[in-house]
Amino acid sequence: MSYETILIDRRDNGVALLVLNRPDAMNSLDSTLMRELPNAARELAEDEDVRCIVLTGAGKVFCAGGDTRAIGKMADDQVKSAAPPKSSFEKRAAWLAKCSQASRILHQAPKPVIAMINGACAGAGLNLAGACDIRFAGASAKFRSAFIAMGLSSDYGGNWLWTQILGTGKARQLFFIDKKRDAKEALEFGLIDRICDDDALETETLELAGQLASMPAKGMFYAKANLNAVLHQTLEQAIDFESRNLMLCRAAITEMRKRAEAK
Repeated sequence: MSYETILIDRRDNGVALLVLNRPDAMNSLDSTLMRELPNAARELAEDEDVRCIVLTGAGKVFCAGGDTRAIGKMADDQVKSAAPPKSSFEKRAAWLAKCSQASRILHQAPKPVIAMINGACAGAGLNLAGACDIRFAGASAKFRSAFIAMGLSSDYGGNWLWTQILGTGKARQLFFIDKKRDAKEALEFGLIDRICDDDALETETLELAGQLASMPAKGMFYAKANLNAVLHQTLEQAIDFESRNLMLCRAAITEMRKRAEAK
């Protein structure tokens, strides 16, 4: 499938880059990118040849959040117009929720997803990074939630994602205080997992992506399923679920060995 605002780069080692491709607009989310991203994320999540996804932005910015110019123009047009909005409040909210499924798809993808954060990472871009399993950032990367300063609350699953990652207290700090953080501060706060030199960010990220892609696919699938499931399970439920999944892994290993011996 082809996209206007997204590039997909599949590598021979099972790694695929999912690139937000609006570099002239700091990879901000306009209506086209918002519409295309869930489809592109789903395409890679369902592709069995892709065993690790790397989410990044084209150029020098990861994602600056929503396209404020486009959003502002739309709001101004609605204020100036005597006619009612083209779509109802409920329809607009449903459209945003549909676009925000990109975060759910990345979070629930049956394979590891790495955010390779180059440059600014703000607003919905920060929340998309939160939907990834691992976050690597360049030394010059900058982070900000940015919502409340604009009179907005968060979207793209950010409230749930960052509460799970940071805990309730830090998630409230992230959104209420709206502090600008450099890469070092982001690492200390828990927003990212590793800082890389800017010129080494791609090399180090893709090295890890290759390592993850080389792992047994079934083992990785069930490992991520376990970690996602515990977010809503009791300890007893988690033990039952992970025990079942480990046995399924063992069955997959046995089947693989049988096929190898039969050749």
